[in-house]
Amino acid sequence: MKKNLLLLSLTAAALLLAGCATDDKTTGKPAATAAAAPKTNPNKVEIFNGKDLTGLKKLGGDAAYSVSPEGHLVGTSTLNTPNTFLATEKNYANFVLEYDFLNDPRLNSGVQIRSHVEAKETSYKDYYTGKTIKIPAGRVYGYQAEIDTDPKNVRKPDTLARQWSAGLYEEGRRGWIYPGLAGGDALAFSKQGREISKVGEWNHVKVEANGNRIRTWLNGVQRVDVRDDGHTNGFIAFQVHGIGKDEAKAGTTVQWRNISLTKIPDNTLTESEKADGWKLLFDGRTSKGWRSAKAPEFPKEGWTVEKGMFHTAASGGKESAAAGDIITIARYKQFEVSVDFKLTKGANSGLKYYVQPDLNQGAGSAFGLEFQMLDDAVHPDAKLGRDGDRTCASLYDLITAQNKRPNRIGEWNNAYVITKGSKVEHWLNGRLVVSYDRSTDEFRALVAKSKYADPKYGKNFGEWADGHILLQEHGDEVWFKNVKLRDLAPAPKAPAKKAPAKQADADAKK
Repeated sequence: MKKNLLLLSLTAAALLLAGCATDDKTTGKPAATAAAAPKTNPNKVEIFNGKDLTGLKKLGGDAAYSVSPEGHLVGTSTLNTPNTFLATEKNYANFVLEYDFLNDPRLNSGVQIRSHVEAKETSYKDYYTGKTIKIPAGRVYGYQAEIDTDPKNVRKPDTLARQWSAGLYEEGRRGWIYPGLAGGDALAFSKQGREISKVGEWNHVKVEANGNRIRTWLNGVQRVDVRDDGHTNGFIAFQVHGIGKDEAKAGTTVQWRNISLTKIPDNTLTESEKADGWKLLFDGRTSKGWRSAKAPEFPKEGWTVEKGMFHTAASGGKESAAAGDIITIARYKQFEVSVDFKLTKGANSGLKYYVQPDLNQGAGSAFGLEFQMLDDAVHPDAKLGRDGDRTCASLYDLITAQNKRPNRIGEWNNAYVITKGSKVEHWLNGRLVVSYDRSTDEFRALVAKSKYADPKYGKNFGEWADGHILLQEHGDEVWFKNVKLRDLAPAPKAPAKKAPAKQADADAKK
C-alpha cells in the first residue's frame, strides 16, 4: 500500500511539472522560458576585434603591430622610422573611447582621435597664435591622448618626471593643447600625473569627444576638459613613437586592451554630463519644456520637430512675425547653455538668454541678451549696428565677436554661452569670441549707444537676475539640435520642516 501511494505521489508530481512546461490552454499564456539575452548597445562600435588587424591600416612610419595571444594590440618600436599609426578605416565624430594601456616607460606613445592625413600639403591658421601651420602630405595630424610614463622625462622648471599621460596633444599641427594653448598649469598637471599614473602597469584611459568639447580621464581622474576649434571628426589611431637611432629603445612595446568605443547620439547626455548636472532642454522628439514667448502653449504652426531637430520655417524674413519665438518654461540665473544650429542661405536667428517675455507682448522679438546667428555674407543686418556687432556670434548690437570661424552655410555650428555671476562668454565652434561683465559701467555705456537705450526695453537692460532661454524665429529657415543646459545656480531646496517643540522633546526622550 505504501509503495502504491509513493508511486501515485511521484506520478502527480511529474504531471504537475509537465503542465508547467507547456502552454496554459485555459489562459493561452506561454510557459516560462529562459531569461532573454541582454540587449546590445546599438551605439557600441568594435574598432579592434582582439584577433587580427581587420579594419585598421598603418600610416606614417614602419613600426610593427601585432595581436598577442591574450588578444592585446601590440605596437613595437623600430629604428630609423618616424611616428607610426595604426588607424581605423572609418571616421568617428562624437564618442566615448576607453582603453587600457601598458607601455615600456621609455617608449612615448598615444592614441589619436579625430585625426586626418592628406595626399597634398595643406595649411591651417592657428586660433591661439594666429600663425599659419603647414602640414606635409602624408603626415598624420589631429588630437592625441598622450601616453607618457617615462620617469626620466623631466620638464623644466620641474625636477621630477613629467607624466603627462591623458594630456591633450595635437600631432602634426599645434602641439600641446592641454596643458598648453588652451590653458592648464604644467607643474600641477605633472604633479597629478605622478600621483595617478601606474608606471610599468596597466592604466585606464577614457576620452570623451562631444562636439567642440574634449575630456579625458586617467585611472578615473579627470585630466582634460577643453573646448577647442579643431576637427570634430576623423579616424582613431594607435601610435608607436619614433625612436630615431636609439638602439636602447629598439623593440620596446606599447600594448592596448579592452578597447571600447561608444558613439554619442544627438540629443542625449553622456554619463559624465549627467553627473555634472547637464540636462536636455530639447529631447529630439517633442516640444516638452518650451512655449511661445507670447502665449502659454507651444506655437501650433511654424515650429516643428523633425528628425531629432527643432525646425523653424521660412516666412518672409520678418522678425518674430509668423510663428514667433519659443522660450523655455523655466527661468535660469547662472548657467551654461549649448545649442547646435544650422542656417540656410541668408538666414537670421538667435539664441537669447535672460529673456523677459513680459516686457514685450506686442510686435517683434522678446527682449533679452542675444547670441546672434546670421549669414554674415548675405543678410543685410551684418552691415548694420556698429563695427559688426550684429554679425554671427556677437552680443547683438552691443559687442562684436572676435576671432570667429563659422562653418559654411548649411553646416552645423555650435553656440555656447556661460554665465557666472555677472560675467558672460560667447563661444562659437570651440572659440571664445565674446567676453563681458554685464554689471559694469562699460557694459552700461554700450547699452546707452545701442537700440536698447530706448525706454521700451526697460531699465538696466541686460542686468536682470534671471530669465528664460529663447530660440528666435526671424522668418528664415533654421534648424536646432543638442540643446542642453547646466544650471550653475539652481533654486535652493526648501528647508526641512521642524517638529513642534513638544514633539521634538518627546522624540528626544525615546
